[in-house]
Amino acid sequence: MQHIRTTNAANRLDRLPITKFHKRTVLAVAFAYFFEFADINTFAITAPVVREQWGADVDHVAYVTSLSFVGMFIGAVVAGGLADRLGRKRTLTLTTLWFTVWSFACVFAWDIWSLGVFRVLTSAGLSAMTVVAVVYISELFPSAKRGKFQAYAIVIGICGTPVTNLIASAVVPMSDWSWRLVYLWGSLGALFLFFVRRLEESPQWLESRGRHEEAEAALTRIEAHATAEHGPLPEPQQPKPKAPSVKPGLGMLKDKKFLYPTILLSVLWITQTIGFFGYSSWAPTLLAAEGVSVEDSIFYVALTTVGAPLGSFLAAMVTDRFERKWCLVVFGLVIAASGLLYGLTFTPVLIVVFGFLVNLFERGYTALAYAYAPELYGTEGRSLGTSIAYGLGRLSNAVGPLMIAGVYNGVGYQAVFMVIAGTWTLGALVLAVFGPATRRRRLAAEAAAAAAGTGAKSVTATP
Repeated sequence: MQHIRTTNAANRLDRLPITKFHKRTVLAVAFAYFFEFADINTFAITAPVVREQWGADVDHVAYVTSLSFVGMFIGAVVAGGLADRLGRKRTLTLTTLWFTVWSFACVFAWDIWSLGVFRVLTSAGLSAMTVVAVVYISELFPSAKRGKFQAYAIVIGICGTPVTNLIASAVVPMSDWSWRLVYLWGSLGALFLFFVRRLEESPQWLESRGRHEEAEAALTRIEAHATAEHGPLPEPQQPKPKAPSVKPGLGMLKDKKFLYPTILLSVLWITQTIGFFGYSSWAPTLLAAEGVSVEDSIFYVALTTVGAPLGSFLAAMVTDRFERKWCLVVFGLVIAASGLLYGLTFTPVLIVVFGFLVNLFERGYTALAYAYAPELYGTEGRSLGTSIAYGLGRLSNAVGPLMIAGVYNGVGYQAVFMVIAGTWTLGALVLAVFGPATRRRRLAAEAAAAAAGTGAKSVTATP
């Protein structure tokens, strides 16, 4: 058999219509996202009760939260390497199982430190799964539509946050031990295994590893779905000659085309992480510390997170229609203003309104960033670059909670939200000045696919 030198995976995927295969893939990733978002704030939700039962103080909560972000950094970077070595699909499965196993272990924690260790291990899996899922969707969907479906996956997945918060508001007050049920709920992400057999490995990754026969087989199956549902497919655009690529690995940091977007995205994720987790991880604890009852603080935060799935849906509406860079800038500035106003009031209605807006635009911001980040890399550097930038963002919040605790203890409650607003503003300004635009590239790919389709139809019609 003649050796296949290239499968032209990117162009073949770009000219596909959306099929049941794509929708099934989004549903599987959304399921993993659902329990990732369900699990990511479980410690913040249970921290007020844990403080009372185990005699922990705000500083103990800060240490556990900080170490969790160290775990997120390690998990993200390790997952980036594993996804390049083992494949996107296999690594997505392994990382999902990892975080669900350790979430289950949290059910049996006996003190603040054992819970902290389990949360660090859980957090490593949470961020690992996220970076692999982002890359996985980016490589399987047409470039002109991947942003919308990345956001759709989060629309479904983000529902895990309000659902978990509402479950927690009901079960945590039941008894002295019922807070443990929140972690049991988070461990149900292991049911992702039921989706795995119907997923395909990324043909672009297989091609980049020289596994052309497997890439061809995967593409043939994907194209068969499209042909069965939509009829004959247009011819793909021909691949363009590529300059010799840098060997995948940390040595890519010497390449300016890899280093520049990695630095830019690191700033994006650092400001997003401190800005969002500074808010979401501390809101229940700080409200309780300011005299709001534990039950009310959890309930208020649960109501605000209802805005999260709506924010992802808003992102789905704008992400492929406008330039993603400027959408991110606008969303970031709105979050800064809403978060600041949240910190300036203790009126329950206004707490819920401004908290709702923070969740609405932050989840939209995250969905936009998930689509934007992988576009700045080629296949060889996509997983590693995305994981390093995302991991550094999470690592930055190892200092973030300690900083928030210091600001709260030294200056006061409202100053915390001024700091959070400042981080969002900084991220928006850096992105506005230095962020590359990507929409023109996506439109060019869409136009090329449409031209190829028109050409194919005219050839077919010629007698």
